[in-house]
Order: sequence, then structure tokens, then C-alpha cells
Amino acid sequence: MLTGNKGEWSEIYTLLKIISDKILFAGDSDLNKIESLIFPIIKILRDESNGTYEYAYDSDLVIIKGNEEEFRIPVSQFQEKAVFLLSKLKETTSATFSIPEIESFINSFNCISLKAKSSVKSDIRIVIHDQRTGTTPELGFSIKSQLGGASTLLNAGKTTNFIYEIEDTVLSDNQIIEINDIDSRSKIKDRIEKIKSFEGALSFSQTESSIFGNNLTLIDSALPKILAEIVYLFFTSGYSKMVDLVDEISKINPLGFNLETNHPFYTYKIKRFLTDIALGMMPSKVWTGELDATGGYLVVKEDGEILCYHIYNRNEFEDYLLNNTKLETASSTRHDFGVVYKADTKQFFKLNLQIRFLK
Repeated sequence: MLTGNKGEWSEIYTLLKIISDKILFAGDSDLNKIESLIFPIIKILRDESNGTYEYAYDSDLVIIKGNEEEFRIPVSQFQEKAVFLLSKLKETTSATFSIPEIESFINSFNCISLKAKSSVKSDIRIVIHDQRTGTTPELGFSIKSQLGGASTLLNAGKTTNFIYEIEDTVLSDNQIIEINDIDSRSKIKDRIEKIKSFEGALSFSQTESSIFGNNLTLIDSALPKILAEIVYLFFTSGYSKMVDLVDEISKINPLGFNLETNHPFYTYKIKRFLTDIALGMMPSKVWTGELDATGGYLVVKEDGEILCYHIYNRNEFEDYLLNNTKLETASSTRHDFGVVYKADTKQFFKLNLQIRFLK
């Protein structure tokens, strides 16, 4: 019996739905279809634990080729099962569950796992026909579903901590205890306010992880400082959406860029950062700038519609990432941030970066 959560069942839903649609719709920054950007599907490839399966078309039949066998199933059956599976995903409240009707259908063409093979970076690969260029590129996608909980873009860890030096004052031991003892609901914000009330100011020093810091510098030498300012703004203001934080930082202009000609310095650099995370950059591993096999996302919307965002259409992909992510506060005890501490003769305070998709 196959059991999985909504995210895992969404992989099967995506397979059934795009096979029955026969086309991929590109999406804009607000998760709307771009009517002028439609890609006819030539074939779909999915790497299963028992081999790679290819789904192609012969008029109203889907031709499925596995290792040796071949199956021919009407497109209409994929359509019916996609509708049925969507209704199950919408009504189910369990964390993990099985759907026997769908399991027996996918088993009929030897699809035996919910998730694509874990050693393969893309959840699904699709050969499309690009009417603009006349080419048939194979595009790799990671599947992001809004039917389950919102997924993270960048997971928190000690590696995503930013270290700030406390300047303009030297806190006494009693003051440090008073700050670190604050245990309110918004304790990080309140501790920073208390540091300010003692005439202290936080000034970015470095990232806790030199690998993460170097990865950021590789993308753009100004990124460590820009992200440090965005993280600080998040913890000291009411802003959490990435697009709002970037707008606000652009107005404050902490790096003192020349804004006379309205160059979008902060927006451009943050888009590059988000795109590189989406395509493989991890804080704990040296990033060389080589993109993952996955070139984009297939987003399963709450109404079951599927939109494609791909590096192939870079502007839409970047706009989607900027407009659909937010910062959030991770566990300060687990990731060791949010307390005043001393090192050598200086005093420091760490803040943490975690990025999640909007629901």
C-alpha cells in the first residue's frame, strides 16, 4: 500500500494532470497563467525506482514505455484520475494517507512510487515544443504544491546565521543578562529593542559560515551585507514578505548605491540570490554556480491548476520567487542565535535567515 503526504501525492497528481492537459502553462509573478506562453508537451520522463518511464502521445492515447514493456492508455483516463485525486487531496486532513483507486491505476502501467527516484534532482522532466524558437528542449522541474503546507526555499541552520557586532556602547554583565532573559513572544525583536535602549547598535560583521558567506559573495560581492540588512529589517519591523523587505531596503539604501538613474540594485541582486537557491545553492556546500539538473518549478495551485516556472523563462521565474517568498523566525535555541555574547573584547548578536514560500 502506497502512503504519502499531500506533497508526495501532489507528484502523482502533477504527472496525471500534465499528461491529460498535453500542454504546460507558464505563470507570472502572481501565480496567474500567461496566456501567450503555452508549451505543447511532446513527452514526459519520470525516473522511478524500477527505471525511467516515458510518456508520449498517439492521438488520444498515452504511450508509456518502461524498460521493456509498453502500455497504451486513453488520455481520458488520466483526466478522470487527476480530477479524482485532486478532490481527495483537497478533502483529506490526515498527515499521511493512501488512495487505493489511484494506486491501482498507476500500478497498471508499472508506476510504483509516489516520489521520483531520490538520487535524481528533478522530480519530472518534460520535453516541450517551443513555438517561439522551433526547438524541443528537455526541461527538468521540481514540484512545489500549495495543496499541503508551504515549503521552504532556504532552510534555517547555524550556517544561515548572520553575526552583528554591538557598537556605540559596552554592555555591562547585568545588562547582557537583562537582554538575554527577555522571553516574550517576539523575544528577538524585543532583545534588539533593549540593546538599542542601552544606546547599542547592531553592525553586520560576517556570516557564521564562511562557506555560506563565500557562496553569497560569488553570486554578488554586496550580497552578504544586503542580506544582513534585510534580516535585520525583518527582525525589527512588521515586514516579512521578501518583496516588501526588498522595497523597504531599496528606499533605505544602506549600501549607499547611486540611485539617481533608478537602477534596481537590491531587487536585481536578491532575485539572483533566490534563483541560485532554487537551482541548487546550499549554505553548507561550496557553490560553484553550476545549476542543478532541475531548471525550474511546477507549482500545483490550491485549485489544482499547474503552472511552470523555468530558468528558460528567467524573468518570470525570478519574479515568482521574489513575490512568493517570505522570511520567518526559526528556533533560536536550535540554531543558536538571538543572544548577546562576548568574543575577545567585543560583544555580538546573531540573527538567522530562513525563507519559506507563501501559502
